[in-house]
Amino acid sequence: MGHDAWVENHSTRPHHVAVVGSGPSGFYAAASLLDAGAAGGPDVRVDMYDRLATPWGLVRAGVAPDHPKIKSVSSQYDKTAAREGFRFFGHVHLGEDVTREELLERYDAIVYAVGSQTERRLGIPGEDLRGSVASVDFVGWYNGHPDFVDLSPPLDTERAVVIGAGNVALDVARMLLLPEADLRTTDTADHAVEALAASSVREALVCGRRGPREASFTTTELRELADIDDLAVVVDPEQVPAGIAEDDTLSKGTRRNLEILRRFAEQGPDAAARHRMAFRFLRSPVEIRGDGRVEEIVLGINRLETGDDGRVRAMDTGERETVATGLVLRAVGYRGVELPGLPFDEASGTVPNTEGRVAGRDREYVVGWIKRGPTGIIGTNKKDANETVRHIVADLAAREPREHSPDEVEAWLRDRCPDLVDQEGWAAIDAHERGRGEPHGRPRVKVVDRDELVKLSRP
Repeated sequence: MGHDAWVENHSTRPHHVAVVGSGPSGFYAAASLLDAGAAGGPDVRVDMYDRLATPWGLVRAGVAPDHPKIKSVSSQYDKTAAREGFRFFGHVHLGEDVTREELLERYDAIVYAVGSQTERRLGIPGEDLRGSVASVDFVGWYNGHPDFVDLSPPLDTERAVVIGAGNVALDVARMLLLPEADLRTTDTADHAVEALAASSVREALVCGRRGPREASFTTTELRELADIDDLAVVVDPEQVPAGIAEDDTLSKGTRRNLEILRRFAEQGPDAAARHRMAFRFLRSPVEIRGDGRVEEIVLGINRLETGDDGRVRAMDTGERETVATGLVLRAVGYRGVELPGLPFDEASGTVPNTEGRVAGRDREYVVGWIKRGPTGIIGTNKKDANETVRHIVADLAAREPREHSPDEVEAWLRDRCPDLVDQEGWAAIDAHERGRGEPHGRPRVKVVDRDELVKLSRP
């Protein structure tokens, strides 16, 4: 942004911004804010807060462990964290340890980058039976998120049913079926490695409510299924008929996905494979049944109808299919959680905003999923953050910075949060985890206990 975009003669004293949340959107916002001065705007310093002792959000606790290339984006965040004017304060929970009002007293602006922390519910009978597990919990469990260490999903069943037709559904299905040798080269949490290695699950049935054209898998995720040892991919040829990928009104990505699915359908499953991943489209969960735990799921069979608005919708035909299973993984989307003192749109699970400016609030902003909903890939958050930051720096340039003492803020935080983990503390945790993984050819061996994380962060 050019110099003429800024208000002239702004104070030489820096502005200080609190970024709440240390996932991709938070780090992209922090980097953009730190760049503001170089672009002719106000000098900005950033303090990043996270309720966990460890940064990176879903890059650490959401991306599938067998996708290390995606996780490598964390090296960019390390570079941001090493910049002058950046501080990390982990193990600080907004709303419990500190309040929004207290941050507003101490900072010129707050950026909420808290993501979508919970699941979308199915809203069907039996959803809360033991063995019916939200994908957000399951993903957190195998990634070593401290909140989900004790999940203990029941893996003593031959078939798991995954509800959803996006990348998260593919991730959880794939993690259930990966060969043990592959698991042991990843940063999958040790407790999950042992449980998955001993699992009885041999088949994952992936169910989408609409058809293969409407599935939201990325081509890379779909294609890589063919490279997994001892895995048969099962697709009903009738659901992916010949010529399905030749519709030139479809996007290139969709056509590639349909070509891959058609190839799986034509090849047929490898009968000798130890594991099976089966795709079943036009299926919606109607009821989960069992005596104290999941024993079967009832699926409604759908047909597709195109509405006046051009959207394709799944309509219940009234036909039913019952599938025996001991594990249902619900992967139908994430959802934002209301933040204390901020407006919240229940329908979308987001904070109402205009290009990142929180509706009806001064000096408060949102980025990432809490801003726009749980859509896009990691890189989508960069453009999203830049949009919000453009408004933040314009607003900051029009105001004198507040009185701010970084040392006093840190002293206040340490008094409030005796277990606070700063950037040096995280660096110590990071080095320890990488050191544990190196002898075994793993990127890291994660520490998942909160007390141990704090202990490791101390000099």
